Amino acid sequence: MFSEKANKIFQDVIEKYHVENTVDQSFSNPYNKDSHLLEHLLYRKSWIDTVQWHYEDIIRDPQIDPVAALKLKRQIDASNQDRTDMVEYIDSYFLEKYNHVKPKANATINTESPAWGIDRLSILALKVYHMNEEATRTDATDAHLAACQTKLNVLLEQRVDLSTAIDTLLADIEKGDKYMKVYKQMKMYNDDELNPVLRSQK
Repeated sequence: MFSEKANKIFQDVIEKYHVENTVDQSFSNPYNKDSHLLEHLLYRKSWIDTVQWHYEDIIRDPQIDPVAALKLKRQIDASNQDRTDMVEYIDSYFLEKYNHVKPKANATINTESPAWGIDRLSILALKVYHMNEEATRTDATDAHLAACQTKLNVLLEQRVDLSTAIDTLLADIEKGDKYMKVYKQMKMYNDDELNPVLRSQK
């Protein structure tokens, strides 16, 4: 199943990141984009999400230097753009894969494309990893450990449900019961024609 492959890649990425555990570490993709394009895209997507997760931790430091915070905000903005681009690349992969499928007359469109479901699955992998850290901390109270274990159980159940939904959607697209579209995300805040603040600086 697709979700089994995706979840394995996401777990590999998160574990790889935490070897050095710094947002400044170099990135290397073990999957060749020519021979293993989908795996290449999933690995890159998860790396972006993992680095951004830790950007978000850092910027919430109440003692952060304002200049450093502004720089980090710019990095988060760039990361968000990369994340959106990767979602569109993954959806383009599926569009190409299923371009030979003729949707049935009664085919319907899903509330989100496959890649946006995969985006949520990638973020969920990070939630599971870090909630598991909290649920197994040796310096935490029993109440904290119990509360985090309860949350972890819900996250694990959610991952099963979301994985099943994504696999079902892909199967339905392949059978022609569903069809998909890719709406290019029209980000306005990075566009110097659409963002009035940027436009005024031209």
